[in-house]
Amino acid sequence: MDPLGDQFSPNLRLMNTLLNMRLGRLGAAAMAAGLLLLTVADGASADESRKGAPPLMTRDLAGIPGKEAIVLTVEYGPGESSRPHRHDANVFVYVLEGAITMQVKGGPPVTLHPGQTYYESPSDIHTVSANASKTERAKILVFIVKDKGAPVTRAVSAEELR
Repeated sequence: MDPLGDQFSPNLRLMNTLLNMRLGRLGAAAMAAGLLLLTVADGASADESRKGAPPLMTRDLAGIPGKEAIVLTVEYGPGESSRPHRHDANVFVYVLEGAITMQVKGGPPVTLHPGQTYYESPSDIHTVSANASKTERAKILVFIVKDKGAPVTRAVSAEELR
């Protein structure tokens, strides 16, 4: 029996496996420094803070030519949200703190809490990515598998949102 017992458990197990393969080797100081840099943009919108936030890790994927993995964190201040966008990648989200509302075009909105996960496929348009709280911050860990050299995120047109 799965101790988490919800629809997010398979993604959580996959993310834990993938992260434990490399993150266990990172020094605590490097991790703390990366997280500190990500919090410097306090007060900026979620879109603005992401622009200057360095990834925690970027690695070519052995045995998968032309693909790379990126691990990063994203913080949302109270009430903050992102504009609609897409990643053209496989995106796995793990909620570290707070509550996040996510939605892809054609799907229902889902509010996630610490320990829950969310997946976006390369064809998804991410229509809602928002802190569900007006008073507390939220933080997510994001694992992305994408084409090497491709942008992590790109804006979508009004036509794509229809």
